[in-house]
Amino acid sequence: MTTKENIESRRSIKHYDPEHVMPEADLQELIRLTKLAPSSFNMQNYRLVVVRDKELRDALKAVAWDQAQVTDASVIFLMCADLTAHEADPSLYWGHAPEPVQEMIGPMLKPFYEGKDQLIRDEAMRSTGLAGMTLMLAARDLGYESCPMVGYDADAVAKLINLPDDHALSFMIAVGKQTQPAWPRGDRLPDSTVVIHDKF
Repeated sequence: MTTKENIESRRSIKHYDPEHVMPEADLQELIRLTKLAPSSFNMQNYRLVVVRDKELRDALKAVAWDQAQVTDASVIFLMCADLTAHEADPSLYWGHAPEPVQEMIGPMLKPFYEGKDQLIRDEAMRSTGLAGMTLMLAARDLGYESCPMVGYDADAVAKLINLPDDHALSFMIAVGKQTQPAWPRGDRLPDSTVVIHDKF
């Protein structure tokens, strides 16, 4: 499947085979591919909470409007972000780079984010969004379908997964084997609404 075909045919699937168990090799490959997503300063500040535990899945379903895909999908990913990633030693992200690059980028990292809570949160949402889309496209390439989800009580989910105070919860992704066709795709808004050339 080409990238174009993947994008054109990917849908948010609601119905999954509850008996399917994702092989560990598939899960690890899905994680590996997801981690290739871009992130600002290469911080990789996304955090993937992989949920397969049945009791936890049941509890998540109860705070997610009882949506079946939470328990029927093979795996649930909770896309989170570390809001303190910019405070780490820059060599963690740039130790592989030539010394002149490290000397240029390293000192920029902390000052760029320091004291800018909105920017830090925006960055968290950008990184988890990029990683999430990468995950969903990778899942299709591996023979799975997916569904991004925000229909849940975020505070309850955060409590269930013991989300640290310095992390943000972004969205949930169900991944598994489809059992029913997707709903009809909604019409795309016209370019005249979506596309702005140069300036508003």
